[in-house]
Amino acid sequence: MSVFLAKGTRDFLPAQMRNRQWVIDRLREVFARFGFEPLETPAFERIETLLGKYGEEGDRLIYRILKRGKHAALGEADLALRYDLTVPLARVVAMNPQLRLPFKRYQIQPVWRADRPQKGRFREFWQCDVDTVGTTSSVADAECLAVVTASLEALGFEAYTVRLNDRRILTSLAAAAGAAHREMDVLVAIDKLDKIGVAGVSEALRAKGLADDNIARLWDSLDVPEDNPGALASLEQKLDARGAEGVAALRDVLAAAEHLGVPTSRLRVDPSLARGLDYYTGPVFEAEVVEPAVGSICGGGRYDHLIGMFSGRDIPAVGVSLGLERIIAVMEAQGMLPGAQPTARVLVTVFDDRTRTRSLEAAAVLRAAGIATDLYLGEGRLKNQLKQANARGYPWLIVIGPDEVAAGAVSLKDLTTGEQEALSLEGAIRKLAGQPRPKG
Repeated sequence: MSVFLAKGTRDFLPAQMRNRQWVIDRLREVFARFGFEPLETPAFERIETLLGKYGEEGDRLIYRILKRGKHAALGEADLALRYDLTVPLARVVAMNPQLRLPFKRYQIQPVWRADRPQKGRFREFWQCDVDTVGTTSSVADAECLAVVTASLEALGFEAYTVRLNDRRILTSLAAAAGAAHREMDVLVAIDKLDKIGVAGVSEALRAKGLADDNIARLWDSLDVPEDNPGALASLEQKLDARGAEGVAALRDVLAAAEHLGVPTSRLRVDPSLARGLDYYTGPVFEAEVVEPAVGSICGGGRYDHLIGMFSGRDIPAVGVSLGLERIIAVMEAQGMLPGAQPTARVLVTVFDDRTRTRSLEAAAVLRAAGIATDLYLGEGRLKNQLKQANARGYPWLIVIGPDEVAAGAVSLKDLTTGEQEALSLEGAIRKLAGQPRPKG
């Protein structure tokens, strides 16, 4: 029987999992530092919860789960794997009106999309989200930018840019291009600019019925100075009143972000940033690294009407999602990961049947003292047990042979230096824990 993984999925062996856990731990620390609370939701939702929230293209990528029994043969689906973490959050807020607003949550879980697998793009991948629900304050948007920069700096990123735009600016640009009632067509096309370029986007817009002069007008509107004040001033001259609201919102967000300590050199106003999901209503943002060019590693924005689809009343919200897979891919390519550290710090050997009980008892005492301890399972030559400890990267080895049992001691071997000394088990624990020896 041939054995294969499902396309677009991966196994993570221990060395990979330790690196992933290291990254997740750093992100979780940053999220908690900003006052966000943890939340988890089920892997699947009722299908009507997800459909109609992501646009036509997003709906096509939702993994549907067939109904059970006779309905399965008819291809009917009533459940679906979650597409992102934002829509499930909206459902949670609608179902729990007792939540005190503003409600700040973080969520680190996998999502699924029936996309075409390619380098850096998977069908199952993890998102790391922070969202603030229940306020229209621009400070909440700015906090998203602060979380992004703090997270990337905690992971060791030095060359990255966070791009900003506002959906009202894009709405105004679409209207100026003669596509006032086809805004999503324009947004979806522009959202692919980094993949297919100006020529590709222009062709996609022609296919949607836009005239060449309108397409040219769109590109002219998107051509703004690279500095943020210049870009906003240029856009303000080109846009209608709705677009001007977006410009004013970005000015507020940028000012608040600066007061929160976000380096302004990291932020760049980019009117071509689309974020092609239906539910965004205000400022949107994406972060990308300069090298290697893997595209966006995080993105988000304000969505003030999504929760209202479930609750019957609009509840404002803003959030950002960091893509774990792309972040790790960049860190691997740049040698930024700390290296896979072993789970255990010490291996307790088993000399023979006569000493096994003492080895088991020593392992139990070490573990109770908080020392991550592996125990050699079975018997074997001490040389082979030493090889196993070295192969797994353990820094320490405890040998308990007949001499150690007779002396009521253990031999603690430093596998980095090769030094070995006889100690009481309590003395070995102190040394492994980095505590000084008692005086006297």
